[in-house]
Amino acid sequence: MTTRPSRSSEAKPSPQSAAGKVAVVGSSNMDFVAKVPRLPKAGETVLGGDFSTHHGGKGANQAVAAALAGAQVTFVARLGNDPVGEQMLAGFRQKGIVLDFIVRDERQPSGVAIIMVDSAGENIIAVCSGANLNLSPEDVEAASGALASADILVCQLETPLPTVKRALTKAREAGACTLLNPAPAGPLAEAAQEWRALLSQVDVLTPNETEAEILTGLPVKSMNDAKKAGLRLLEAGAGNVVFTLGSNGALLVNSAGSRHFPAMPVKPLDSTGAGDAFSGALAARLAAGSPLEEAVVFANAAAALSVTRMGAQESMHSREEVERFLAGSDPS
Repeated sequence: MTTRPSRSSEAKPSPQSAAGKVAVVGSSNMDFVAKVPRLPKAGETVLGGDFSTHHGGKGANQAVAAALAGAQVTFVARLGNDPVGEQMLAGFRQKGIVLDFIVRDERQPSGVAIIMVDSAGENIIAVCSGANLNLSPEDVEAASGALASADILVCQLETPLPTVKRALTKAREAGACTLLNPAPAGPLAEAAQEWRALLSQVDVLTPNETEAEILTGLPVKSMNDAKKAGLRLLEAGAGNVVFTLGSNGALLVNSAGSRHFPAMPVKPLDSTGAGDAFSGALAARLAAGSPLEEAVVFANAAAALSVTRMGAQESMHSREEVERFLAGSDPS
C-alpha cells in the first residue's frame, strides 16, 4: 500500500517502485468533437471544419492516463449495452485496464459528450451522462476488494455524489490514498452540508481555477488567488490541493506552504483531457511511490504533452514518452 501524501510539500528523490495499483471510479463517454475557428457565443452558429469521435469521460480518461503512466488500473463504471459501449470496452482492453467491475446498463445508453475546439486549442463541452448516472454505491460495494487492494483511488464528479462518497470512504477504510478531481464542481458545491465531510476523505484534490472558484466562493484570477483558495480547501478538510492552471502550469498548496510548477512549453492543438491526463498521471506516480512534488512534475509534463494531440484518451502519452520529454527531448 502506498504511503498517503503528507501535508508537507518536501520532496525527496527516491527510486521508483514496481507499478502501483490504481482504482478509478467514474464516468466513460464517447466524445463527438468539432473543430471551429472560434467558440460561438450564445445563440450564434459558427461553421466548423473537421469532425471526429474520441473515447472520453473523466473517469475513463484518468484510468487510461494512469495505465499509460505505468499503473495497474481497475476501472469501476457503467456503460450502456450498445455499440458505443462496445467500442469503449475495446479501448480499455487495449490499454490493459481491468474491466471486472464495469456494468452494462440495460436502462440507459452509454454517455456521450459534445465538444467544440477552437484554433487555439480551447474548448467547450456538453455531456449527456446516460448510464454514468446509474453508477451506484452498490456498484462500489461490489468492487470493494479492488478498492481495498489499490494503492490509490481516483474519483471525479460526473457520477452520482453518493457513489463518490462511498468509494472515498471504502478506500480510506482500507488505508488507500485518495484523489478527487472535483469536476464538474457544481454537484459538490450544492451539497453545502456534506462537502466538508467529503473533502476530509480526500488526500489530494485537483481542481482547476473554475472549480476552485465554485467550491470556495473566492475569485481565482492569479497565483495569489489560487493560494488563498487552496488554504480555504485545506481548511475544509483536503489533505493537499494541486491546482491545474492550464498555460500557467500547476500549483501545490498544503500545510507546509505552496510551490508553483511552471507549464512546460509545447505547441497546443487541443486542451481536451489535459486535466484528466494530469490527474491520472499524478495518481500513477503516487501509487508507484513517488513523493508528491515529484509526482506533480511528472503529471505536469503529461498534461503538457496531451495538448499536442487531438482528443482525450488518444492524446495521452506513455510513461516513456513523458520521461523523454522531461529529459529534454522534442515532444513532436
